[in-house]
Amino acid sequence: STRVRSSAASDVYKRQVNMADKKRCVVTGLGLICGVGDNVKDCWDAVTLGHSGIDEVKSVDTSNCYAHKGAEVDKASSELSPENYDRSSLLCIHATNEAFEDANIDASEKNIGVILGSCVGGAASIDKYYTDEIKGDGGKKEDIFKMGASAIANNVSAHFGLEGITANIVNACAAGTMSIGYACDLIREGKGDVFIAGGSDSFSSLAFSGFHALHALDENACSPFNHSTGITLGEGSGILVIESYEHAVERGAKIYCEILGSGVSSDAYHITAPRPDGEGQMSAIRRAVESSALSFDDIDYINAHGTGTAKNDEAEFLSLHTLFGGNDHLSVSSTKSMTGHCLGAAGSIEAVFSVKAIKENLVPPTIGYSDEDLKVLSEKAGNIDFIPNKSHTKDVHYAMSNSFAFGGNNASIIFSDNEHDIPDNSKNEKIYITGISNLTGTRTDEHSLNCNLTSEDYDKHGIKVAFYRKLDRFSQLQLLSGMDALADADIKIDKDNEYKTGIVIGTADGPMTEIVDFQKKAITRGTEKGSAFSFPNTVYNAAGGYLSIFSGIKGYNATVANGNQAGLQSICYAADILADGNESVMLAAGTDENTKTNLELYTKAELLEKPLGEGSVTLVLETEESANGRNARKYAEIKGYAQAHRPVSYDNSEVNSKAVVEVIEKACMNAGIEADNIDFVCCDDKKIIKTLMPCYDVSQEIGNARAAASAMTAAYAAELLSDSEKNYEYGLALSMGAGGTYSAVILKKA
Repeated sequence: STRVRSSAASDVYKRQVNMADKKRCVVTGLGLICGVGDNVKDCWDAVTLGHSGIDEVKSVDTSNCYAHKGAEVDKASSELSPENYDRSSLLCIHATNEAFEDANIDASEKNIGVILGSCVGGAASIDKYYTDEIKGDGGKKEDIFKMGASAIANNVSAHFGLEGITANIVNACAAGTMSIGYACDLIREGKGDVFIAGGSDSFSSLAFSGFHALHALDENACSPFNHSTGITLGEGSGILVIESYEHAVERGAKIYCEILGSGVSSDAYHITAPRPDGEGQMSAIRRAVESSALSFDDIDYINAHGTGTAKNDEAEFLSLHTLFGGNDHLSVSSTKSMTGHCLGAAGSIEAVFSVKAIKENLVPPTIGYSDEDLKVLSEKAGNIDFIPNKSHTKDVHYAMSNSFAFGGNNASIIFSDNEHDIPDNSKNEKIYITGISNLTGTRTDEHSLNCNLTSEDYDKHGIKVAFYRKLDRFSQLQLLSGMDALADADIKIDKDNEYKTGIVIGTADGPMTEIVDFQKKAITRGTEKGSAFSFPNTVYNAAGGYLSIFSGIKGYNATVANGNQAGLQSICYAADILADGNESVMLAAGTDENTKTNLELYTKAELLEKPLGEGSVTLVLETEESANGRNARKYAEIKGYAQAHRPVSYDNSEVNSKAVVEVIEKACMNAGIEADNIDFVCCDDKKIIKTLMPCYDVSQEIGNARAAASAMTAAYAAELLSDSEKNYEYGLALSMGAGGTYSAVILKKA
C-alpha cells in the first residue's frame, strides 16, 4: 500500500536536532497480531480490559494430551496475505503492514532495515512438508524454502521491497526483545535510519508437543505469578518502526516514545531452566538500566517475562524484589495471562504493550486471581504492584520489558517518554582476531564432506561423555569449535572475564536434523509422544546455550539465522558489540551440520551445485586493550565491515552485482581505505565476485558448509595475513546468502 509522507508534526518533541540526538532512537509505528486481536487497538483494548485470547486449541491435535489450551490467531494463513509464505512470515507481514501505516512512512524510502526474532521459524511448513511425505503425497519443494527461520526477515524485506540491513535473531523467547535492541544499536552506529524490528512465531505441533513433553503446559489458562502451574502457548507478531530521532523529526513523524538502553546476558546454567538465584536475569536488567543512565527507582512499569511455570516465576520474583525492592511505585504485570506465550514474538508483543502503557498512562493487568489468590499475592508481592485482574491508570515515564529464554538467554529493554541522554560507552579502538578454530569436514562421498568427531576431541577440553551426549550434532560442532578457539586464544573463562565475554553464532539451517526428527515423531506417534530429551535441542540457540554452560561465558549471547552468509554476519554483529563497549571479547562463529536429513532436503530443493559440507568455524574477536593487556597473539585486525541487502525471494541465490559493489564500498569506507588497497579476496563461492587479484574460494576445500564456510572466509584471510611469507596488507572476506543479504569484512595485517 502507498504511504504518503506526513507534513504534520503532531506528538513530535519540539526541540532542535543536535549531535546528541544522533544517539536517540524513537518508536514511530506499531503493528500487532496475536490471540487477542489482529491490530494494535483491539489487542490493547483486550488486555487492558482483562480479556483473554486463550481457548481450546484448534490447529493442533491435542486429543490425547493432558493440556488443550492455546492462544491462536483467529485467521487462516490465506486471510493474512496472498503470498506463498510460511505462517510465521505471514503473521509478521500483517503486523509490519500495520506498523508502516501507523508510522506513515513513504513507500519510496527503501533503505529500511529488518531485524526480526523467532523461535520455531517455519515450523508450520515443516509440519506440512513431512505430513505430506508421510501420507505418501510427497513433500513439496517449495515448502523446503519456508522451513528455516532464515527466511522470515528476508521474506518481509522482499514483500515490502526494503534494502536495509536484514537479520533474523533466533534466541528463542528472548528473540523479539533482542531484535529491538540490536536495531537500536545499528541506528546509533549510523548503519541505518529506520528499522522494522520485532518478532514472529506461529502456533505449531512441534512447540506444543515439546512443551507437553517437558510437562510445562498448564491444563488451564496459564496463571503467571499466581498458581504458576505451566505456560499456555500462543502465536503472533509484534512490530515496531524504530527511527533515529533526527530522521523522525525531519519527516514530521509522530513519536510514541524513545528506546533507551537494553541488556543481554547468559545464565551459563541449564538449557531449559533459569538460574534459581536469578543472577543472569538481574545481569540483563542491570545492563539495561545502566545503559539508560537510570536507577532502579526510575522504572514505573515492567511487562514481565511471567510465563506461569514455577521455576520461571520464582526466579523472576526474586530478581524483581532484589533489584526493585526500594522502588515504591513500581507496577508489574504479565500480559501472557491473556496472549499466551508467543515464544520468539513474545518480547516484541510485550514491547508494543509497554509503549502503549507509556502513551496511554495505563498499565494492563495479570488476570486469573481469585479472592484467595489475592490474599497470597499480598503476602509475597511486597511493595510491588502486580496489577491483579484489573488495569489502572498511572503516570508511566519509564517502562521495561523483560524476556528470558531456553539456553539461559536473558534480555531487557527500556522505553521512555522523557528526553533522556544515554551514555556513550562506545570504544574507538582496534579489534583483533586472537583465536581461530577451523572445525570442518573431509570428503566422505561425492555429495558430502563430514567432520569426524571423536572422544579425544571432547577429552582435551574436559568435556564429559554425559554432557556431550545431551547435545545434537549442531551443538556438538559448536561446542568443540568454541572451546578450540578459546584455547587457541589462550583464554580461560573466570570470574574476572565471564561477564565481559560474549557469543554470536551464525547459521543457515540451525539444528534442522533435530527439528525434523522431532516433527516426524510428533506426526507419526502423536502430539502427546514428544521427547523431553530432544525438544530443547530443536531451538536454534541451544548451541550457544551449551557453549555458555560449559565455558562459563555469561555475557552477550546471540544466534543469527540468515542463510549461508550468517557466519560472516556474526563477525559483523560481534564487532558491533565490542565497538559498543558491551564486552571485551566475543566469540563469532559460523556453524552448520550435514546429516542424512540435510542431504535429503538439499537434494530435493536442487541446491547441490557443490558437495554439502559441515563444520563450525569460530573466531575470537578482542578489543585492543584486552588483547594488549594479556599480551595476546594477533592474527589480524578487523579493520572494517559492512552489510548490504537487495531483496529477492528466499529461493533465489543469484548474485546482485550492485549489492556486491555496495557492500565492498561500505566496508572500505568503514575501514578508511580504498578498494585498490585490498590485496586478496576470500569468499565462499567465486560466483560472488570477478576479480584479477588473488581470490580464495574456501568451498573448494570444505564444500558448501554454509555458515561455516562463510566464517571460514575471515578465518582463512586472517591466517594469510599472519603468514610472514605472504606480502599481504589487506584482505577482504565476502559472502552472500539466499534472500539477498551480503556481508563483507576487511582485515589488516596485525
